[in-house]
Amino acid sequence: MNASPHGRVLGVDLGSRRVGLALSDPSRVIASPHAVVSRGASINDLIGALANTIAEWEVKLVVVGLPLSLTGRDGPAARSAREVVDAMQGKFGDEISVVLHDERLTTVTAQRSLREAGVRGRDQTAVVDKVAAAVMLQAYLDSTAMS
Repeated sequence: MNASPHGRVLGVDLGSRRVGLALSDPSRVIASPHAVVSRGASINDLIGALANTIAEWEVKLVVVGLPLSLTGRDGPAARSAREVVDAMQGKFGDEISVVLHDERLTTVTAQRSLREAGVRGRDQTAVVDKVAAAVMLQAYLDSTAMS
């Protein structure tokens, strides 16, 4: 695996229809919302869209949000996230590291932040997924900076 401490990290917040993407700066200190992509008809469609972002931004690590239940158990969304990670690892092999990170409440945090910033309704729907990805990625970056 390529777990180098330098280079961009891509945060992925999987939704049933939309997938939020966030990118770190090259030194892996700050996460920023990047884009929202369609989930696609298949896992391969999604991985193709992610591969384009990985290549364009020279991503070295992908962090996929793991939507555990509040009790910490896997539900259908968590199992789906694990399937996506398995498929990504099959596609990228040792070229790109792919890890899971607990994303409980990231969408709630993102919605609260957007509401506090005065973003409402349809405008919020258009960006909440990438903001949630940035919240999750920032939590990951902060947790690894301490280790």
